Amino acid sequence: MSDVFDAPVVPRVPVAGSADTFPVRRIYCVGRNYVEHAIEMGHTGREAPFFFLKPADAVLPVAAGEEGAMRYPGLTASLHHEIELVAAIGKGGRNIPAAQALAHVWGYAVGLDMTRRDLQNDMKKQGRPWCIAKGFEQSAPIGPITPAQAAPGVLDAPIELLVNGQPRQASRTSRLIWSLAEVIEHLSAAWELAPGDLIFTGTPEGVGAVQPGDRLLGRIEGLSELRLRVTPQE
Repeated sequence: MSDVFDAPVVPRVPVAGSADTFPVRRIYCVGRNYVEHAIEMGHTGREAPFFFLKPADAVLPVAAGEEGAMRYPGLTASLHHEIELVAAIGKGGRNIPAAQALAHVWGYAVGLDMTRRDLQNDMKKQGRPWCIAKGFEQSAPIGPITPAQAAPGVLDAPIELLVNGQPRQASRTSRLIWSLAEVIEHLSAAWELAPGDLIFTGTPEGVGAVQPGDRLLGRIEGLSELRLRVTPQE
C-alpha cells in the first residue's frame, strides 16, 4: 500500500543554540490562567483549569535573531496578541502527579496565542465552540526552545510583550493561577501526553489588537526572544 498523497510535513521548532529541532505533536492551551487576565475577560476567582487545542500546523516557528512574518487572518477585524510561556514535553504519560510533572518538560519557549477575538466573542454568545478563533494557520508563533536545564529560573521570570516598541503586557511567570506542574497534572488526566506536545500556559493582562505592519517583541527572562511582524492578508 502507498499513501494517496505525500504525508504532511511534521512542524518543527528550532532549539536554542543548536541545529536540532523539536517536532510538534499537539498544542494544548490553558485558558484564563492569570488572575488579572481573567478579570479583564469578565471572570474572577480560581476556577478549575480548562483547555483548548490548536492543530500542530498552527505553529509558526521563528529562529533566534530572526523576525517571523504572520499573515493577518481572514474573517476578523480584531486580531489579539496573548504572550505566553510555552512548555515543551519530552517525556509522555498519563495521570502525572504534580510533584513529578516538571520531569516531563524538555524545555521552554516564548509563544503567542493569536486570537480572532471578535469571532471568539460571537461563538461564546451563541454557546458554540470557538476553535475558529484559536486554531487557524500561524496562530501559534513560537521562538526557539531552550532546554529546561539551561533555563532554571523560567518559572519565576519577567514576561512581557511590546508592540511597535510600546509595552502591552507585563507580569511574571510565577503569577499563573495554576502552576505548570498543576497544569500538567490536570492535562494528563484528560489526555495522554507524549513527546512533541507543547503547552501554552496562559497569558497575563493587557491583551489587545494588532494590525498589519505591527511589530511584536515577546520576552521571558532566560529564553530566546520572539520577534514577529504582522503582514497584510494575501
